[in-house]
Amino acid sequence: MQKFIKHNKPKERKIGVASKKCSRCSRFGAHISSYGLNLCRQCFRDIAKQIGFNKYS
Repeated sequence: MQKFIKHNKPKERKIGVASKKCSRCSRFGAHISSYGLNLCRQCFRDIAKQIGFNKYS
């Protein structure tokens, strides 16, 4: 059984889309990692004002 578990566990992703996910909704795409945010663009738009980002144009 241990051999089965060893060879069938999911591989940890180091690069690519699946390596980063949103810390709020766990979505993989459209990731913003600037300033250590680790949010997808949809979650960033939802909470940008609360974090302190302002829209100038």
